[in-house]
Formats: sequence, C-alpha cells, structure tokens
Amino acid sequence: MNALAGRLVEFVGALREHGIGVGPGETVDAAAAVDVLGLAGREQLRAALAATLLRRSGQRATFDALFDLYFPVAVGSAETAAETTDLAELREALVEALAQGDAERMRALAAAGVDVFGQYGSFGQGGQGGGSGGMSGWSAYQTLERVRPDALLNRVLAAIRGPQGDGLGEALARQEARSRIAAFREQVQAEARRRTAEYRGRERIARHAVAPQTDLVSFTNASTAQLAELRRTIQPLSRKLATRLANRRRRARRGQIDLRRTLRRSLATGGVPMRPVLRERRPGRPELVLLCDMSGSVAGFAQFTLLLVRALADQFSKVRTFAFVELTDEITDLVTASAADPEALARRILTEAKLTRWGMSSDYGDSLGSFVEGWADAIGPRTSVLILGDGRTNGGDPNLPAVREIADRAKHVHWLNPEPRSAWGTGDSAALRYARIVPMHECRNLRQLTRLVTELLPG
Repeated sequence: MNALAGRLVEFVGALREHGIGVGPGETVDAAAAVDVLGLAGREQLRAALAATLLRRSGQRATFDALFDLYFPVAVGSAETAAETTDLAELREALVEALAQGDAERMRALAAAGVDVFGQYGSFGQGGQGGGSGGMSGWSAYQTLERVRPDALLNRVLAAIRGPQGDGLGEALARQEARSRIAAFREQVQAEARRRTAEYRGRERIARHAVAPQTDLVSFTNASTAQLAELRRTIQPLSRKLATRLANRRRRARRGQIDLRRTLRRSLATGGVPMRPVLRERRPGRPELVLLCDMSGSVAGFAQFTLLLVRALADQFSKVRTFAFVELTDEITDLVTASAADPEALARRILTEAKLTRWGMSSDYGDSLGSFVEGWADAIGPRTSVLILGDGRTNGGDPNLPAVREIADRAKHVHWLNPEPRSAWGTGDSAALRYARIVPMHECRNLRQLTRLVTELLPG
C-alpha cells in the first residue's frame, strides 16, 4: 500500500504540473478511494480519482492521459499475448472489435500494434533500451501509419449500421464508427506513452508527451485540432467574460463622494455626515480598437483573439479591427462576417485585405506607420487599443514614434505578446523597446488571455 500511496502522490504532482489544481483535501479523498478500491477495478479507480481530484470542466482529457501513465493497464495480459503479429490479420481482428465495440479487445489490439509496428531505435533491433539509448522508444504515429484504422471506416460501418442503409440509422452508425476508431487511436497513443514511460521514466514522459489542458495550449504551437477546440470555447467563454464586464461596469456606476451635497444633507443630522452622497457616474460603453499581426504562427493567436472580441462586441459602443503584415488594413467587416465560418477567418483576411507587398514577413515599422497615417482618427480619448503581436521586426525599423502617437491619442493601450517573456528582446525582437512606451503582457494561452481580457478591457 505504501508503494501505491507513493504512486498517487506522483500522479497528483503530475496533475499540478499540467495546471490542474489539486489541494491537500482532494489528495486525502483520493487516497481514501485508492484504499477502498485498490487496483482490482482500474476503470472504477479512474472514475473515483476523477471525482475526487477534478474541479473544473475541460480537465478530463489531461487527467486520463496521466492516469494511463501512472496506473497503466496490466502488461502481458493473455489477450495481448494472443493477438496476431501479421498486419492483415490484425486489421481483420480490429474491424471485428470495432464493429462489436469491444473495448478490451481494442485495447489488446492497440498494445499488439504498438509492440509490432511502433518500435524504433534500439528497440527495433531486438534491444530493450540497452543500445544507443537516446533515440529509442515506441511511436503511436508509426503504429497508426501501418495499421491505418481510419481506412477501415466503411468496413466497420457496414458491420454496425442499422437495418436501414440511409437516413437517421446511417448517420448514427457512421458517428458510432468514427467514435470507436477515435477511441482506438487514443488507446494506441496511451500504450505508446506507457511503454516509453517505462523506459525513459514516467515524469519525463508526463512532462513532454501529455498534451496540456485546452486553456494552457500555446497559441503559437497549437495544432489544427487544438485550434479547433479553442474556437469551440469562444461562445461559452465570451458569455462568462461579458457577465464579468457587465458586473464591473455596474459596480463602477457610483463615483466619489459629492462633498457639497453631503454637507447639505448633514445639516439634518447636526452637521454629522451620516449619509454620504456619491456622484452619479454615467459611463458610456467604451470604444475598442484592435491592431493584429497576421504573419506566421502569430496569426493563430490573433485569429482566436479576434473571434473572442467579436463575441464580446455588445460590451463596447464601437469595435474597429485592423490587421497588418507589411502594411495595415481595416478588417472590421471581415471579422463581423466571420460568425458563419470562423475557421476561414485567417484565410479571408490574408486574401481579401491589403497586408503585404512582397511576402509574409512582418514589418512593424511600415505597418504601424501606415496605421497612424491612414486611421489615426479611429483612436480617441475614450478608445482602448489592444496590439496583438510578437514585436519581431525582422531587423527593420520598429517605428517607436508611431507607437507613441497611438499611446498619446488613446485612453488605454495594451500590447499582448504570445511569446514567453524570456524571449522578449532576443534576436530581432523589439518587444522590450515597445514595452517602454506601452504596457506589454505575456499572452501565450487561453488562461492568460481570459485573465487579461477581464483585467484590461474597460468595464
């Protein structure tokens, strides 16, 4: 039991490293669950630990990946050992398991597939880590490339479709087939991580091979699937942020004490100001201007922020949006029209707006200059400006005077930088020079963006 308790402590530490807050109370409850359930019922243990350790939605995928590392399925089970090593036979068995929805058989086939087709480095030469060491392990990608479960969709679909071949029965069968294939892919990935963790160490694999929670995924490194998941969070997140901004605006309606009216009222209480009178503020909804770098990997960060602010547009009296690469152009109408097809926003901006002359390398000097020359009237004393970009000038002039003019005209200016703070000022980055003029904030993921939008946007 001491070894099991130690494993639980390691598991909790890995959850914390991945941004899942687990306190002492949750850990004690989890230990009690482990004491009652032990390891006999692995899925029961998974459910119990999830119930005791998780407090927020969106954490389950990371939890499951780490659980599979720290509480792996038994190695060398009879089902796994019995599976064929022939590719054609394995795929035939996989079709049958997918059609029946047999999770245990699918897990066994995933293990067999990784064992036969996923080895690389010294493992592929019969060793068990005793060779060159640094380049050995098991690859889920390599396994899936050989097995190709997605190519089995039609065969699985034919086996599980309903009595009618079209209509609702067909749609449900297709959805179920895709769901089971996706589950098999996840089992292959979990098995490859487990085997590699046995060789390289669980802590190392947990740190580098388990994807972070959605709100901690770096905008600049996000995959296509992760960006799609981020886009799905926009509407619920925007509702939450809109409520926060509205509440803050409601609390701010009462201003400072009106001394003259307070003294007049105090005459009724012998000169004692028992009931202070506050000045009634009538704050209008603020104006917002966004200036976004759409070059390279920064475009993913800018696109997501644009869609989020678009969802919050009702909180502002006016929102104007500008994009730049080598030149600046207004894209307010493009962002407004993006509600119907948010995934195509970046492509439409790059093809329909005039942002470049020669290539896709950002030119902050000319871009900021063209914005000040063409759209300075977009900024006024009630305007808040958000600049989105990494501040990398590709060796060109950063045009600091243009930033100063924007700051002088606007009520507030904040720069959101998707690069880590440690990278500011390195290479061709002018981030630290810009930060001397306007406040610059590290904004690498959704969690940081949520906090900054709540704190920085005027209420």
